[in-house]
Amino acid sequence: MTERFVEKALKDRDPQLDLTLRPAEFGEFIGQERIKERLGIFIRAARERGEALEHAIFSGPPGLGKTTLAHLISRAMGSNIKATSGPVIEKAGDLAGLLTNLENGDILFIDEIHRLNKVIEEYLYPAMEDFTLDIIIDQGPSARSVRLNLARFTLLGATTRSGLISAPLRSRFGMTIRLDYYPAADLEKIVRRSAGILGVEIDDGGAAEIARRARGTPRIANNLLRRVRDYAQVKAGNRIDAATADAALSFLDVDRHGLDEMDARILTTIIRSFGGGPVGIGSLAVAVGEERETIEEVYEPYLIQQGYLKRTSQGRVATEKARAMFGEPGKGGAGQGELL
Repeated sequence: MTERFVEKALKDRDPQLDLTLRPAEFGEFIGQERIKERLGIFIRAARERGEALEHAIFSGPPGLGKTTLAHLISRAMGSNIKATSGPVIEKAGDLAGLLTNLENGDILFIDEIHRLNKVIEEYLYPAMEDFTLDIIIDQGPSARSVRLNLARFTLLGATTRSGLISAPLRSRFGMTIRLDYYPAADLEKIVRRSAGILGVEIDDGGAAEIARRARGTPRIANNLLRRVRDYAQVKAGNRIDAATADAALSFLDVDRHGLDEMDARILTTIIRSFGGGPVGIGSLAVAVGEERETIEEVYEPYLIQQGYLKRTSQGRVATEKARAMFGEPGKGGAGQGELL
C-alpha cells in the first residue's frame, strides 16, 4: 500500500528524533535569518533591562521550527519553559495551575493556541496584561471571585491557523512572528547537520536531493533523511549520494517535486472529476477520502505556494502548472499523476 508520507511526517513524527536533531543554541538554528535577528535584539534588550520578554506568537505551517524557537528563547533568556497545547487546557483550573507555578521570567508555551477554549481565553487576558488571574470559587450563592497575583511571565503561542485566533487574544501579543517555508539551500544545511548527528555518510548530491523534495519543511527533511538512511543501510552500504536518495525517495512515492500520492490524488481529482475546479473543500475531501482539516493544514499550503492549486471564493482550482504536470484525458500527455 502506498504510504501517505507527508501526513505521517507531520503528524506521526518520532519525538526522540526531534529531540536528537533539534538545535540547542540559536547559532545552530539554520534559516529564518530575519526572525533570528529580531529575536536576538528583543532578547538582549529584555535581559539588559532585567525584564521578561514580551508575549509573542509564532505562526506558519507545521514543521518550520515554532516549538524549537520557543525552547531556544527560553535558553537565551536563562529561564524555565513549561509547554502545553491549546486542547489540553480544558478548564480554568488547568490554566490556573500552569500560571501560578511560573516564576518571574518563566515562559509558558502553548502550541495550537488557536484551539484554546474561548472561556479560557477570557482568563488569559488579565494574566497577559496585568499578571493577575481571577478565578471563581464554589458555585451558586456561595460563589466568590478570588484574584491571584502572578509572576511576570512570557506567553509564547504557536499556531498553524492564525486566522482562527480571536482578535482580542491576538492584540495582547506584543510580537507576531511568521515563519515561512525554507529555501532548498537552507534545507541542505539542515540535512547535512542532521546526517552528522545520526552518523550517516552523505554527500552534497544526496543532501540536495533530499532537500528539494522536503516541501520547504525541516521536519519533513529530517523524516526523509531517516528513511533514506534506512534504505541506504540496506541497499547502498550506508552511504547516501544523489542516486541513492533518488531511489529511496522514489521507493517512498515522493516525487522530484516533493509531491506524494495524496498530493497527486488531490490534483488529479480536481482536474479529472471536477473539470479543473472550482470545487468546494467538503466535496474534495469526500472525493479523495481525506479529512478536510488535513487537506487544509497539511497538503494545501505547499500546493498553493508551489503554484499547483488556487483557493477562490467558489472553491479550489487546479492551475495550468498542475494541468501540465498531471495531464488531462484527451489533452495529451500521461501526466505524472498516473505514475504515482
